[in-house]
Order: sequence, then C-alpha cells, then structure tokens
Amino acid sequence: MISTTAQPLLSLHAVSKIYGKGAAEMQALRGIDLHIHRGEFVAVMGASGSGKSTCMNILGCLDTPTSGHYVFQGVHVESLTRDQRALLRRHYLGFVFQGFNLLNRTTALENVELPLIYLGVNGEQRRLAARNALRSVGLEDRETHTPNELSGGQQQRVAIARALVTEPIVLLADEPTGNLDSLRSIEIMELLTEFNRHLGITIIMVTHEPDMAAYAERIVTFKDGLIAADQACGDGNHVG
Repeated sequence: MISTTAQPLLSLHAVSKIYGKGAAEMQALRGIDLHIHRGEFVAVMGASGSGKSTCMNILGCLDTPTSGHYVFQGVHVESLTRDQRALLRRHYLGFVFQGFNLLNRTTALENVELPLIYLGVNGEQRRLAARNALRSVGLEDRETHTPNELSGGQQQRVAIARALVTEPIVLLADEPTGNLDSLRSIEIMELLTEFNRHLGITIIMVTHEPDMAAYAERIVTFKDGLIAADQACGDGNHVG
C-alpha cells in the first residue's frame, strides 16, 4: 500500500500545454493536476488526442508545460535547461516503447549496455550490469542474439532490461504490449508488476487495453485534455 500522506514523487500542478498559434492553436492539456507517489503502478488511458501522450512526454522530461509546474523530487522541472532535463532523464527515468526501439544489428547485451555508455560507465562494468539486467528479465541465454533472432516478447524483455540497467526510480512505458499477442502481453505485464512490487520501481504506463490496465493499482483516464477519472484498481492484482 502506497502512503498518500508522504510527499509525491512527482506532481503536475495546473499544467497546460498548447501547440501552434492562432487558428492552428491546439490545447493538448487544460490545467491538469496529477500526483504520483513513489512505488505506485499507474495506468494512463484515454482516446487518441485526449492528452495522455502529452502528459507522458512532460512526465518523461521530453516536453515542457506551456503553463503550470512539474515537480520531480522537489525540483521544478520546467525551470531546468534542456541539458539539465536530459541529465534527469538519464539518471532517474527509464523508457519502454511499443516498438521496442532496439538497434537491429546489435546484440541484446550491446543494446542493454547503450544507456550506460551515455553515463560514461567503463566497458567491464557495463557488461556486468547488462548481463544482470538481462538475467532479471529471463534472457541470460540470449545475450549474443540480435533483435531479428528474438521473438517480439523477447525483444520487449530486452527493451525492459535496457530501461532498467541504469536503475531508474521511474519507468515510463508507452503501450508496452501493443505489438504483442495475448500470451506475450501477460508475460510482460507480470514482469513489470514484479519489478514494481519487488524493486519498488514507480511505473507509469500508457495503454488502450483495459485488461492490461487492470495490472496497475490506479487508472488515470484522460478526455479532451483533462483528467476525467482517477481511480484505484483494486490492489493491482490481475484477474484473468
């Protein structure tokens, strides 16, 4: 159970986001408030154009609000420079995408090592950390395989290992099961749930699939740039 009395890990306060000007102006977010505590598993849902992807981009420090405040561990992210936001992403956030985003001619081990290169970790330490990350997703016997030698589910496991190798405190997952069949989707969701419960990683996941959202403890639903619903989802235990 997450304490809601503690200071939130990250908060959006009256955040708005406007794209374009004049007749082309589009308000993607309309003054939303959102508070996520350390260790939560939050599913984010909503139709295309609802604002959920814009919200995730702001939470992931890939975009900044037009107005309002984004506070991450007490730091006002909107006041940081581009380079400072990049450092925050690099050290505190992990990303998992629907399309895996692996380098095709690079082995699983080398794909997982990549974030550590940007952090300046030396080769021996990188390989050790990458092997441990692959082991954590059950792929220790696939480290020399390239993506085209792996199934979709295995590729997503490599992507999760790559996201976790820097030991982030927040994992942002954008439709992580969108390209997978039902069985592989369940495997990935069980893996994410395990990392959330046993390692305490805060997970924020965009999904269109209610059965995948049911793995989360909380579902935030967007509509027309606003948060239409924010509700607990049992105890996060999935019922098949």
